[in-house]
Amino acid sequence: MNRTYTLLILFALVFSGCKSQIDIELVDKPIIFDQQRKELTLEYKKNRYELDDQTVDITPRMVVLHWTVIPTFEKTFDAFNPAQLPNWRPELENVSGLNVSSQFVVDRDGTIYRLMPETTMARHTIGLNHCAIGIENVGGTEELPLTEAQKQSNIKLVSYLKEKYPTIDYLIGHFEYTNFEEHPLWLEVNDGYRTKKNDPDEAFLNAVKEATKHYNFKPTPPAKNED
Repeated sequence: MNRTYTLLILFALVFSGCKSQIDIELVDKPIIFDQQRKELTLEYKKNRYELDDQTVDITPRMVVLHWTVIPTFEKTFDAFNPAQLPNWRPELENVSGLNVSSQFVVDRDGTIYRLMPETTMARHTIGLNHCAIGIENVGGTEELPLTEAQKQSNIKLVSYLKEKYPTIDYLIGHFEYTNFEEHPLWLEVNDGYRTKKNDPDEAFLNAVKEATKHYNFKPTPPAKNED
């Protein structure tokens, strides 16, 4: 009887540890995740990461902050919604037809939209999609800089995710992704497949990092040209 009671307590503790205590409002607005998107995701994992595990699930190890450079949530949603990348040319070698996406999008008024399950792989960060949860922020242009409401929502969302998924070790900006090229989490097989990124700008990222520093995220590896 005592042993059973102890096991029940342990189970309750473990289960409660998988839930975030952050009070957060998420608006579920799912993009298409049909059989085609599943197959394209598995193909991406196999061809780009050499992961042939037949699951679209990820174990989150990092959160990556982005900006969309698209002026509205509606247009951002329309861009991410199709399963297949527009103008995809499947005859090109080593090119994936999986459309870009992200698990979350934060609108300019701070509304947080969840487009995909948090542990389903999205294509948003080269080399790291297999372990990264993406947060896109609407805007990011000179005319539409990211807002204070977005910053506060990013802080809350990062906190929610870290408490829900203790496996998350890193919080980075998209512009930092190549810093992981020699890190064990980096899996991109093509040395020539890189894009130059500057989102979500250093000041925005640093503000979110400062507000969540009590979670003790690991430091981002230095860039190659740094000591």
